[in-house]
Amino acid sequence: MSPDQRPWAIIVHGGAKTIAPHQEETHRDGCLQAVAVGQAILEAGGAAIDAVEAAIRVLEDGPTFNAGYGAVRNADGDVECDAAIMDGRDLSVGAVAAVRILRHPISVAAAMLPEMPVLLVAEGAERFARERCAELCGPGELAVERPDDPGCDTVGCVAFDERGDLAAGTSTGGLRGARAGRVGDSPLPGCGLYADNQVGAVSLSGDGESLIRATLASRLMRGLEQMEPDQAMADALVHLARIGGEAGLIAIDAEGRIGWGHSSPQFAVAHARRGHPAAAFIQRSDDGPGAFE
Repeated sequence: MSPDQRPWAIIVHGGAKTIAPHQEETHRDGCLQAVAVGQAILEAGGAAIDAVEAAIRVLEDGPTFNAGYGAVRNADGDVECDAAIMDGRDLSVGAVAAVRILRHPISVAAAMLPEMPVLLVAEGAERFARERCAELCGPGELAVERPDDPGCDTVGCVAFDERGDLAAGTSTGGLRGARAGRVGDSPLPGCGLYADNQVGAVSLSGDGESLIRATLASRLMRGLEQMEPDQAMADALVHLARIGGEAGLIAIDAEGRIGWGHSSPQFAVAHARRGHPAAAFIQRSDDGPGAFE
């Protein structure tokens, strides 16, 4: 297969939540901007892991989304962000949690990929970021007040490059009013994300405590071993219903097939793949059957 025929694919999400009608366009546009940046990397023959980091940086820059700039405040009035990224080539994971002064948590998580620890938290993660000359900001500078937004969502991306490599990432500003130090599913492999070239890659959003109890990313990955992505989505959401909670899921399997689904009222998503232009949606029913054939 010639280089211009090799498949690539990318999908991003802006969080599983309720999106008011007047906010829909902003959510679509933000997701499309993120996909465009990741798509450019994949079209140029770049790596999935780089496309995921770049796309999530765009979402972290947008005040529409609860990640990076746009994060919500916890019960103490502080911002605490979490992020993780996983490389399907070697199952390496980098993650940070409860960080307050990182302008782009996803990039610090990416810098963790070659390190022995998987997850660094709070001051330890911030010290590591300083050592790597990461972009810093003042405490509270990331917070954006959105009174009509509960701030319980996560942004994420999954990518598949022309070499068949997969990657997944997540980033979140946490839960509005949460206890200080609370960490949800986003930086935990098997809960908020996972990537394995032999199976697929997934990124999740939703009620973090429920996703952790259900190890929902792990459940979705097991589904991808036996089913097409949309079927695996449905199975994972049935499993989540056992303990309650809402979620939004995105995935690409080892063949480059995209899938997404949600039990939340809305779930902003954009996706693109070779031969198919980028498109953005607010709920899965808008995408229609056969969207990825």
